[in-house]
Amino acid sequence: MKKRRLITRSIILVILLGALGYTLYSNFFMSKEKVKVGSAAPDFVLTDLEGKKHQFSDYRGKGVFLNFWATWCKPCEREMPYIERQYQHYKNLGVEVLAVNVGESKLVVEKFAEKYGLNFPIVIDKNQQVLHAYDVDPLPTTFLIDKNGKVVKIITAQMTEREVRDYMEMIKP
Repeated sequence: MKKRRLITRSIILVILLGALGYTLYSNFFMSKEKVKVGSAAPDFVLTDLEGKKHQFSDYRGKGVFLNFWATWCKPCEREMPYIERQYQHYKNLGVEVLAVNVGESKLVVEKFAEKYGLNFPIVIDKNQQVLHAYDVDPLPTTFLIDKNGKVVKIITAQMTEREVRDYMEMIKP
């Protein structure tokens, strides 16, 4: 009995040490380049509320207003109606909005989208992999991406409706 317990504990210890080693290796030795103005926007695939997959690289040729947000974020909540109104105008001019919710449940996000009448694509980053790939902090954060997939500007604060319009105008192809 004691031998079995010792073997089990040893296996658990080896697994924990392996996980710790991998974490240290990935954080210190794998190069993670921060997304900045002028760099290429990292590609990703996320699913929207209707179950449709959105691959970022499919938006090449259009300006992309990539907004990271959450329902509990009050500044995010205040700017959503502005983004929706401007999207209605700029979607026919080659600007796409892609709103990335950071890990909330589909039901919560659907209720939020319904409450504000949001019609642009909303995708959920369940494991926050895209959030980390773009090194997003704080919320809301918006990346303005041109038709070639280059980051033109990064906004890390709540926007006014006029700012949203000006930013969409900036990335219009």
